[in-house]
Amino acid sequence: MSDTTEIVRSACIEQLLSHKAEDLIVIDLRQTADFVDYFIICTGTSDVHVRALSDAVTEGLKTEGQRPYQVEGYDVRKWILIDLFDIVVHIFQQESRQFYGLERLWRDAPIERIEDDVLTDNLSRAP
Repeated sequence: MSDTTEIVRSACIEQLLSHKAEDLIVIDLRQTADFVDYFIICTGTSDVHVRALSDAVTEGLKTEGQRPYQVEGYDVRKWILIDLFDIVVHIFQQESRQFYGLERLWRDAPIERIEDDVLTDNLSRAP
């Protein structure tokens, strides 16, 4: 994994956790798909929460000098997709996440469940 990919992945996860994303997972697609390395998937509790999560990721990326290639679904806020080339962030409302079932579609790929304590651990290690 390139340093840029790791920075982007970490920035996305940090922003999502700090804004209370639910059921956050990372699907490693490097051995499964040729169009993307990772899917980051999470759930927001409402239209407002989904939008706030999307805004947080976008702003966090700006601080890292990164910009999304494309953002889809922002106006509807049932499923916002943030395309970063090597990483695609999917921010769902619960009903949409269950309906589309990306975890089921890519079940052969390694899935990492990210817990809130990851952010707590990283912050406690900061100087």
